[in-house]
Amino acid sequence: MIGVARDGRVARLTLDRGDGRNALSLALLRRLRAEALALDEDEALSAVILEAAGGNFSVGFDLKDPDVVAMGTAGAGARRRAAKAGPLACTALEALEPLTIAAVDGHCVGGGVALAVACDFIVAGRDARFLVPEIDRGMNMSWGALPRLVNLVGPAWTKRLCIAAEAITAEQAADIGLVTYLVDAGAAQAAAAEIAGRIAAKPPIAVRMIKRGVNAYANALARAATDMDGDQFALATFTADFAEGVASFVSRRPPHYTGE
Repeated sequence: MIGVARDGRVARLTLDRGDGRNALSLALLRRLRAEALALDEDEALSAVILEAAGGNFSVGFDLKDPDVVAMGTAGAGARRRAAKAGPLACTALEALEPLTIAAVDGHCVGGGVALAVACDFIVAGRDARFLVPEIDRGMNMSWGALPRLVNLVGPAWTKRLCIAAEAITAEQAADIGLVTYLVDAGAAQAAAAEIAGRIAAKPPIAVRMIKRGVNAYANALARAATDMDGDQFALATFTADFAEGVASFVSRRPPHYTGE
């Protein structure tokens, strides 16, 4: 589910659900957080690459995950706990002291975008596509992604991505600042490894101090902006619109929202 590999001062975390889609189950998100926390204890690391097996970075949160389906009849406390899995995984990625690089090929959807923007750099192949469809499933975009997106692309583009839910190409993502490095299709992981190697050749303590300083400035208001993310997500799952969004997604039909 999460592969971990080490090459000198560079580590790789590989999302792998075994189907090339890499939908984000609760178990995967919890494992990703645990692996990120473990890597943060390794003082010898200079860079961590987050990548995926099978051709797609991630098609997003797994609404068909049995653990997620079980939340449909769970109480508010259980829903709140489940809602923390994504935010905690993203926070653990962002808090890593080594530089983090997301290597994105294929589809990067919803929670996949949240994971990618929690990293310092995004390297994308020209075949990559980015989409944040949570609003079309009756959900808010949470996981702390909104301030991270605003830092990268500004308020208007964040609204286009998260309210208009527009799919964009890798070229568009690079133009607006979402993607740091644009490379040939299928070359994102190799390019990420090359960049990580260059970072690993630099003074490791200085790398960590500069990253910490930049993030402290960029994210000064992030916690205030996202403090209610998890509760808002949990609340959204009690709405009729959320039930309709999930049902329409599963049955592959257009949703009909009522505001209830």
